[in-house]
Amino acid sequence: MSEMEHWDNRYHAGDTPWDTGHPSSELIRVVEEDKIAPCQAIDLGCGTGSNAIYLAERGFEVTALDISPTALDRGRGKKAKAGVKTRFVLGDVLDPPEDIGGPYGFVFDRGCYHIVRRINLDQYLQTLERITRAGSLGLFLTGNANERLEKGPPTVSEEEIREELGRLFEIIRLREFRFDPIKGPEDKPLGWSCLGRRK
Repeated sequence: MSEMEHWDNRYHAGDTPWDTGHPSSELIRVVEEDKIAPCQAIDLGCGTGSNAIYLAERGFEVTALDISPTALDRGRGKKAKAGVKTRFVLGDVLDPPEDIGGPYGFVFDRGCYHIVRRINLDQYLQTLERITRAGSLGLFLTGNANERLEKGPPTVSEEEIREELGRLFEIIRLREFRFDPIKGPEDKPLGWSCLGRRK
């Protein structure tokens, strides 16, 4: 089974514990606290588009990339209802299409890095290098190895983030947060919120 089929099947089955249907509270907090100005932005692994649409509503010119055609179809439906401009693109973050655009001033990644780093970290960093420029900001939300969970997102340690993302980005801030719950308040795995500036 290809990666595309794997992720598309999860959307068909409703096995999408990352998809709250709302923009990430941590994304909202960072955009507001750090006063990230509207610019060309890309949402890597955008899913059904809640975060991309939030950014578009804030005035960002957004490209939303995902490997699941089903997720993108749902995102386009949300975009039409919201009445915003967002470009949804089918592709793999490890090998995005040639016309992906950029360089982007802001990159948002809620959960791609902590998965694809186990597949091909170098290729992921090459993608980031290709789609950004010196000074671009990136917000990466990952699972946190400080909390052991039987289920939940893949986890990363602080040292791994600093060593891996730190190859390309100056880490502005790395803090713990909790992912938004899907079912209830008990369903809030610990995460890392990493804001970086492209070197």
